[in-house]
Amino acid sequence: MQRVVVDPEVPRDIAELLRRNGPLLYRLRTGRVPRGDDDPRVPGVLVGLFGGSAAVAAAGLALGAVPIPTSAAVLTLLVGFYLLILTVIYLARKPSPADSIERVLYQHSLQWQGHFLILEDFDHDARNLLGRVQRAIDFIVCSRVNAMGMLDSVRNSVMLPAEEWEIARLLTKLSALRARHRHLARGGRSPEVIAAMAPLERALAASEAAVLARVESLERYARHVSDAERALLSHGQIEALRAHLPEYEQLVAETGAARFSAPEIGHLSDDADMLRRALRESVRSAHEAFRHLDR
Repeated sequence: MQRVVVDPEVPRDIAELLRRNGPLLYRLRTGRVPRGDDDPRVPGVLVGLFGGSAAVAAAGLALGAVPIPTSAAVLTLLVGFYLLILTVIYLARKPSPADSIERVLYQHSLQWQGHFLILEDFDHDARNLLGRVQRAIDFIVCSRVNAMGMLDSVRNSVMLPAEEWEIARLLTKLSALRARHRHLARGGRSPEVIAAMAPLERALAASEAAVLARVESLERYARHVSDAERALLSHGQIEALRAHLPEYEQLVAETGAARFSAPEIGHLSDDADMLRRALRESVRSAHEAFRHLDR
């Protein structure tokens, strides 16, 4: 599932919060505004009701229409009722952790508006390409060869998020232009309109091809990393076998089967050397792909 894409300029802790809350960001964008703790609307209504009731009781007392004990009792009940309601409202409006996250997320979404992209910013084709980008990046970043420093992990940590953001930004523009293009094409087009739109369609197709080329370049880098991963795994397995080679040689000598030792067991060293060369070649190819992507 695609994640929210965040501009690398956004601080890391805020970026992680945005990435984890795509559905909530969509609800906030479409009009759901979290209420703050200082919302005065409900207490204001109660103040009005209490003030009006107190004014009626006071007027009745001044005119002599209501006995003094009755007016005092009414005022006491009103004050008690008002305090009780305020207490209930305070407890009910005490923010929950989810409410707190929602308000914090809302504030960050306003502050960093235009610096993050949610799933709804992309059309169907763009979402598919974004998924390919994110899968390739995740594989590269989580690979053992990257963790072991064979791929320039420092540059990966800087360049790959920037490439994800740039491709995602272009994909949102393509999504918007494709939607506008489809809207203009509704209801049929005259020959004059078709002729006028032809250059625009060619420009759109060329842009789509250019973005696709960037995605494929990133996937090519990921494939080289995958080759290096396989070579690293195989090399480790062969080295583990070589560590036990003396035990096999001793067994062969003790059982009198020495004639089998040279051709069969000797291949382990050749295999290890071959895999070591394959690993170096895979890493070198990954570096070449990285430099091509960097350009």
